[in-house]
Amino acid sequence: MARFAFTTREIGDFHVGGDPVDLEHRRRGVFDAPWTWLRQVHGARVVTVTEPGEHAGAEADAAVTAVPGAVLAIHTADCVPVMLHDRRAEVLGAAHVGWRGLLGGVLEATVDAMARLGATDIRATAGPHIRARCYEFGAAELDEVAARYGDDVRAQTAWGTPALDLLAGIRAALGGRSVDDFGGCTACEPGRYWSHRARGDAGRHAAAGELGAFLGWEDVA
Repeated sequence: MARFAFTTREIGDFHVGGDPVDLEHRRRGVFDAPWTWLRQVHGARVVTVTEPGEHAGAEADAAVTAVPGAVLAIHTADCVPVMLHDRRAEVLGAAHVGWRGLLGGVLEATVDAMARLGATDIRATAGPHIRARCYEFGAAELDEVAARYGDDVRAQTAWGTPALDLLAGIRAALGGRSVDDFGGCTACEPGRYWSHRARGDAGRHAAAGELGAFLGWEDVA
């Protein structure tokens, strides 16, 4: 089984450029084990973790593991943290998904990497992120995303301009696999979440997962 946590701003800033001592303290407060955290670049590189803490600080946008006790972490302030799990094969994945990573195929690459570890029945949960109602998006880029993932990614903001529905894109990229929506909008819930796009916030949340004794989803405050 696996356990996942999505932090809120109350627990503190998980930006990877922060003070290493403070970061370690916050991480251990969520999962008391070595974390594989990534220097995310909006790409599609996936690292495979074979021991707890391996690849910490790697330049990548997703990680997978079949090792109990290995914590995989994604850091976001508008993009979507996607946590993936195969209960039967006991394989865990974590992906950072913004529009560039979505187009670059980060989710498909993550699923392929999990399959190489034996995963066959993958389900996913999308964590808090900027919602379409708050995510005004350029027409040309929206056409590009829709050309790959279908017109369901087209939406409108609350003020009536073109928007991108990242969750719809994630569901299309995962090709019919189960995708749960944890909820939460980083843009319109300023007391709970940071948003780089809506407010220029520098803080980051963490989405982290570990193979362990049970399956559950937590919002850590």
